[in-house]
Amino acid sequence: MVEEPWIARNSSAGRDFHLLDKLEAGIELKGAEVKSLRDRRVSLKDSFARVEKGEVWLHGMDITPYPQAGPWAPEPKRVRRLLLHKREIERLEGQVMQKGCTLIPTKLYFKGSRVKVELAVARGKQLFDKRETIKKRELAREMSRALKKRM
Repeated sequence: MVEEPWIARNSSAGRDFHLLDKLEAGIELKGAEVKSLRDRRVSLKDSFARVEKGEVWLHGMDITPYPQAGPWAPEPKRVRRLLLHKREIERLEGQVMQKGCTLIPTKLYFKGSRVKVELAVARGKQLFDKRETIKKRELAREMSRALKKRM
């Protein structure tokens, strides 16, 4: 059985933000949350990370409760701690202090038996930036079509 390379992706991250720097972090999970992740019952939409008191916390990630967990299932949108080295946390804190930067989870995946989150330091895109990205993508498509016809 071949496992997929990722559990969940934040598709709006690349569209709405300029991704400046990426970093891999572990995530602290409770009980049946891992089983829900194996079933891909997770959403990264509207989630973000924040550095608070020397620790990084992931807010807004929705893990649907595992049906067999019963009343002991943890809250779906609870705040989860991310596992990073102190040096990495200090570096992230310095980057986020810059005006307009935030931490966004872009991918959630298994690495062996562990669950990892790919965090990106991101700066929000303006509307004209989004339009420019769309124009570049359409031009690249047209060029590849023209080259394909020529061949």
